[in-house]
Amino acid sequence: MKRNDCLPTTESVDSQDLIYRIAYHEAGHAAGIHLHNKQKQLPSVFFQIVLKNAAAGMPSAAKARFGKPIPFIAEIEGGRLTETLPIDVLESSGYFSLSTTDAYRTALEADIVNLLIGAAAEAKHVALRETNRFDRHAVGLASLLRYGGASDLAEAYHYLEHSIASQQRREEKMAELFDRALDFITEPAHWCAIEHLADYLLIHKEQTVGCEKAIAVLEEAVYLKKSLHPPHLCPIRYQSFSHSQPAPDNPSRSTA
Repeated sequence: MKRNDCLPTTESVDSQDLIYRIAYHEAGHAAGIHLHNKQKQLPSVFFQIVLKNAAAGMPSAAKARFGKPIPFIAEIEGGRLTETLPIDVLESSGYFSLSTTDAYRTALEADIVNLLIGAAAEAKHVALRETNRFDRHAVGLASLLRYGGASDLAEAYHYLEHSIASQQRREEKMAELFDRALDFITEPAHWCAIEHLADYLLIHKEQTVGCEKAIAVLEEAVYLKKSLHPPHLCPIRYQSFSHSQPAPDNPSRSTA
């Protein structure tokens, strides 16, 4: 789950728009790995969020010689059920039937949905920022390429190519799984969790956010959404860990 983006060398690598988009993208992946898997009664799996600025520490002369956009890279390390956990552990979750094939297929589909959630969350953030509304029907699979989803889409198709022989059936399955990703980010509690974690990433600017911290932030948002706020409102900006720091300027905020 890697989001690669590039900035022209004439622009600041800390472009606010790009940083916000990256934060929502990675928060979407993390929410999928924790909350989507939990929703499906799938086992927990380790992950961490890593944000890398390829230009950090690079001398100005070296930047000038680079001669092309400088990459800004963000990724989720870990987080894959099919790559991390053996089939017998997947089956022991109680969600699967006795069929090993069913166990693997269910885990694989969850991994693909979690791949797609990142770019879908970024797309929703951009839509809310620009128009204050999100129309899920206006977002197609191909549009995810505009939201840092190229490598995630390629990986998702790679997974399906090894499990479904028919190209038509692969496309149908991909559309089905993308619809599940959109369902996930449309769920108010899930979107609030994504916003909450994105806020945390923007405020703290940590290069690595570990699994326990990310899960704590996500669960805090779900608790606030379900217990402390009217159903139509998302929790307030992330504040628990940053009383002395101002929130980022002009955040997107949804009543979804």
